[in-house]
Amino acid sequence: MLLSRFYPWETADSVFSIDYEKLYRLGYRGILFDIDNTLVLHGADSTPAVDDLFRRLHALGLQTLLLSNNSEERILRFLAHIDAPYLAEADKPAPAAYLRAVELLGLAKGQVIVIGDQLFTDVYGANRAGLASIRVDFLRHPGERHFGKRRAAENLVLWCWRHSPAYRHRLGGIVK
Repeated sequence: MLLSRFYPWETADSVFSIDYEKLYRLGYRGILFDIDNTLVLHGADSTPAVDDLFRRLHALGLQTLLLSNNSEERILRFLAHIDAPYLAEADKPAPAAYLRAVELLGLAKGQVIVIGDQLFTDVYGANRAGLASIRVDFLRHPGERHFGKRRAAENLVLWCWRHSPAYRHRLGGIVK
């Protein structure tokens, strides 16, 4: 199916609703994170909750890498309290940066998962690179209603995904 190239392996409300211990038990050892609207609001610095999440992931034995189309300056500002490698100006959804990230982590593709908020960049790029993915709901400012044509198109793709049992929930319930 044409739309399946945009299908995530799983969806979650947020990065905080994912069962990372289960991901580890499933054999994943690396996570490629998007930043804006995935971990924090667009352009925002990291929060104490996100900093704690990264510390917890590292304590579990999971490696993390930030894969972002943002500039290095933006990423370094975000990483003020987080110890993680990154790839800036990644040109997502092109698969080259995803594959470079896997190489930087020293892992096999089957051990790495991508977590991001956009189907047409994060998830599509992961699929093109042969990586598993979790699409999280994008973060919005309180009371924000407008979300644009791209998000409306993503909602249509997600509707198709939800009604396609062959593609849904390939990670077997990793959402808390």
